[in-house]
Parts: sequence; structure tokens; C-alpha cells
Amino acid sequence: MKQLIEMIAKALVDKPEEVEVIEVEGEQTTVIELKVAKEDLGKVIGKQGRTARAMRTVLGAAAAKVRKHCVLEIIE
Repeated sequence: MKQLIEMIAKALVDKPEEVEVIEVEGEQTTVIELKVAKEDLGKVIGKQGRTARAMRTVLGAAAAKVRKHCVLEIIE
């Protein structure tokens, strides 16, 4: 899951070297934290949050395939 979000985020931003993805495993839920450069934050979120919502949808579909629950958090 971590590699999936990292690949998508690096394709969207201008500074892919500043993309940082941290995976925090819980008992039932895995939290994926995404950090990008401040000027790239708008590109990852998108207009009215559409890009972020699409990333969460893809993550949810991939997680469902392996029977897990994952949550994407975009950190400023």
C-alpha cells in the first residue's frame, strides 16, 4: 500500500524527492501518512479534494483486495 501511494504522489508533484510516505500499522487499520513539499500540497489534494478522494478510493480498493482497512492522511 505504501508503494502505491508513493508512486501516485511522485507522479503528481513537481518535487518527487520530497515525497515521504509513512505506514503506521494498527490492530485493525493501517494509516498511511503522506507528506509532500508545501508548494505541491494543492496538486495532491486537487480541486475540492478530488485528487485526494481518488487516491483514497484506489487505496481502499487495493486494501479490500488483501482484506485490510487502510486510511490515507495527507500531512501539511
